Amino acid sequence: MIRLAELRSISLFDGLSDVQLAELLAAGTEVPFEPGDELFQEGGHADFWWVVVDGALDLYRRVGREEALVGKMDVPGRWSGGFRAWDDQAVYLATGRAVIPGRLLRVPAESLRERFNAWFPFGVHLVAGLYGTARRIESTVRQRQSLITLGTLAAGLAHEINNPAAAATRAVSGLEETAGTLLECLGQLARGQISATQFIELDNLRREIEKPPATIDRLELADKEEELGSWMAGHQVDRPWELAASLAAAGADRAWCERAQETLGDSSLEQGLRWVSSALSMTALLGEMKESTRRVSELVAAVRSYSQMDRASRQTVDVTEGLDSTIVMLGHKIGDSITVVRDYAVDLPHIDAFPGELNQVWTNLIDNAVDAMEGAGTLRISARADGDGVIVEIGDTGPPMPPDVVARAFEAFYTTKDVGQGTGLGLDIARRIVVERHGGSITIDTGPAETVMRVRLPAGR
Repeated sequence: MIRLAELRSISLFDGLSDVQLAELLAAGTEVPFEPGDELFQEGGHADFWWVVVDGALDLYRRVGREEALVGKMDVPGRWSGGFRAWDDQAVYLATGRAVIPGRLLRVPAESLRERFNAWFPFGVHLVAGLYGTARRIESTVRQRQSLITLGTLAAGLAHEINNPAAAATRAVSGLEETAGTLLECLGQLARGQISATQFIELDNLRREIEKPPATIDRLELADKEEELGSWMAGHQVDRPWELAASLAAAGADRAWCERAQETLGDSSLEQGLRWVSSALSMTALLGEMKESTRRVSELVAAVRSYSQMDRASRQTVDVTEGLDSTIVMLGHKIGDSITVVRDYAVDLPHIDAFPGELNQVWTNLIDNAVDAMEGAGTLRISARADGDGVIVEIGDTGPPMPPDVVARAFEAFYTTKDVGQGTGLGLDIARRIVVERHGGSITIDTGPAETVMRVRLPAGR
């Protein structure tokens, strides 16, 4: 049994009289423990107040799928729990697990409340108010930080999707107008009573220029437009500059136009050229729609890959998939002034990992690299085999990191960014995901030409 003299030697109880100390001891229970014993669990009702008499406990808290060591109760008088003495909804903030055999004094929260009400009524009101206020502030701040991070990613994704979606919308509008012109031209050609043979020849001419040249000199194109415009004007074609621009861009020349004139004659030449121009425009618009919808589909696939929302937490993965999806998610921030260089080895092995957590690491490292370059530079992302594992390097051409920053980069809560900047995921958490969750390593190599974050990941189980 715990004796009064043992409690008297603990500084926590300084100021209590022997009578008060005896009342506290009578309300409590001695709880012996051995290494590995779990005395209380995070999230459980904080119904008891635990005070170390001797021995030691480690305090663990779940962070995502990770169990992190957040504190120790290794000195007589260190305590935890009992929060229900002030808040009926209070829970244990961490899990207490014994590491050195010893004893605890366990006092029910209700008894603790009674003792405090009798001994320190004013203090009870202060503690209750402080506890409630702190809990509300922490909850609000955490929600706000999560919303800011989510909002940043959502805004970036909306920006990335908006461009191809707007292009598809414009293509649909143009397609409607072009289809009307195409049908009108067909009707006028039919009224002009061109033969089936003539239409087939006209369609063959269209096919010759259906695929425009990959590259074309602008000055050469301007000369060709002027030449075709003059030729069409000489053959009484209305608004020749409109047709000249589209036909010249497709690769038509004067000889092609003369062949069309021989096939159709002057009476149907204008409608025939307009039909060809409309058909070419329709093909181009359909291609634009196809490319736009493909881009939207790729973005949706990237989001699914990034979030891992439809996959198991631990799986065999190709790390390049996570790297690519992260680049897509941060595309709005990377912008056009930063050149992204991917260097992935062809013999890259798959590893056993938590891809959702690794994506958080890639997000943090790439975001830091982009910030370091201040909008312009080269972002190098490489992945190569290292035995049966993988080494990923994320390099930037921004200014080198100062030695004092390198020395503290992986410290908890250390940051060089202002409030509201960054992803909210510090390098300390990135290190723990890599080192503790995957058994790998993460290092910094900084120099005048490039700063490199190097992550090594083993093959896993």
